[in-house]
Amino acid sequence: MIRNTPTNWTGRDDAMVENAIRRGASRRELLKMLMGSGVALSMGSGLLLRAGEAVAATPVSGGNLKAAGWSASTADTLDPAKASLSTDYTRCCAFYNRLTFLDENGDVQMELAETVESDDARTWQVKLRSGVAFHNGKTLSSADVVYSLKRHLDESVGSKANSIAKQMAEIEAVDDLTVKIVLTEPNADLPTILSLHHFMIIADGVTDFSTADGTGAFICESFEPGVRSVAVKNPNYFKEQGPYLDSFEYFAISDNNARVNAVLSGDIQLAAAVNPRSLRMLEGQSHVETSITTGGNYTNLNIRLDLEPGAKAGFIEGMKHLVNREAIQKSVLRGLAEIGNDQPVSPADRYHNPELKPRAYDPEKAKSLFEKAGVLGQAIPIVTSDAATSAVDMAMVVQQAGAEIGMPFDVQRVPSDGYWSNYWLKEAVHFGNINPRPTPDILFSLLYASDAPWNESQYKSEKFDKMMVEARGLLDEEKRTAIYWEMQEMVANEAGTIIPAYISNVDALSTRLKGLRPNPLGGQMGYAFAEYVWLEG
Repeated sequence: MIRNTPTNWTGRDDAMVENAIRRGASRRELLKMLMGSGVALSMGSGLLLRAGEAVAATPVSGGNLKAAGWSASTADTLDPAKASLSTDYTRCCAFYNRLTFLDENGDVQMELAETVESDDARTWQVKLRSGVAFHNGKTLSSADVVYSLKRHLDESVGSKANSIAKQMAEIEAVDDLTVKIVLTEPNADLPTILSLHHFMIIADGVTDFSTADGTGAFICESFEPGVRSVAVKNPNYFKEQGPYLDSFEYFAISDNNARVNAVLSGDIQLAAAVNPRSLRMLEGQSHVETSITTGGNYTNLNIRLDLEPGAKAGFIEGMKHLVNREAIQKSVLRGLAEIGNDQPVSPADRYHNPELKPRAYDPEKAKSLFEKAGVLGQAIPIVTSDAATSAVDMAMVVQQAGAEIGMPFDVQRVPSDGYWSNYWLKEAVHFGNINPRPTPDILFSLLYASDAPWNESQYKSEKFDKMMVEARGLLDEEKRTAIYWEMQEMVANEAGTIIPAYISNVDALSTRLKGLRPNPLGGQMGYAFAEYVWLEG
């Protein structure tokens, strides 16, 4: 009996099939080629599948990508220090680089830095890569790093990372490729902190951000705040691999259905952060798939403690019992979420406190608390917008629950454009949306410290501030964990931020778009996807 399964099918022959696929050979032609080499039809199908997967996983250079985020503003910026929207982060990741970055496992990798080292977690030495060039041809040096980091300490700059950067007491150049950073207190998380989007490195002395002159994978060809940006491949990029795209156009489509329809029609290749309700629109569409990232992203209801009605005793506690977390998880977010317990450290974080239980949905208890606060029956405004993921639907859930106990919330839906500058942090009761951050210290510094730049409910506690500094410098993981657990309890019980669920981010993309992977810094590969993806075919 003659067997048609060869014993000498080699990796070289695998490569031959892969090359044939890239040249556009049909399935019939490929099977004919395999059978001519003595491969049985049954085995040939498996070989084709393997070869096809290999081709799909092999980056291809060329192509022009169009991608749409969900929120934009005329305040969009190319200044990394002032970045606050996902659109800002995406552009900064394309045009600039950080000293370090986080990979898909959350591990710190080097980028512009070769090493970031310390013997005591307080004095750090950063050794830079040599030969890295800015887009204008200038060579990266320690002066650029010193200037970039010190900008965050200059109050006139308005850096969103000012509160985090304040721990950097000294920043100085040791030589052309070495920077010394001395912290006010030890912090073992510094290499992770340097991977944040705000800590992108710009050239020494730059003050004009009408365009971007970075070291990044793409060069800024045009930028219109609130409209779009166009980027072209950096031919002198310092990394051996990438970018693969010739150009990259990014803009926002605030309406969720319009964003989904744009990827379905092929007008764009990536629709970021689509509403879970849209998954039904994507079902059965062979040319579109989804990328789901579960991290620390959340949409929260913020009640300012320094304004009415949040200043009234019992109102915030009543709201925490009125928010139906299970309904939000199952109905609004279609199960693509985990129930939240009103603090920002998600279950994906090793410091998450699993013993801290969320408030039970108890309308009658909420009603009693509203009566004691003297607000029952008042039309309390709740400001919401599509700018914050699923915030409009969440507001409807709260409004319905309030109506059933005689609490007529006035849901005010405002436009996405300008929401973050005109309403967020300002309104007495409003929604926010927070992207994942890699450490509790970063979350607490940005959102809950007394001087936090994004202190959404104006929570202020000297005890909390002291605990934050203490935990930051601890190398004893058991003690550090205990402090972070207590801080989570303080936020859940004392702050005016209601976090009903930790949301899985869903990006919709063309099946032609390859290389997109999860990242702990959020969807769209932590907003750095442009450098790593490619277009097939």
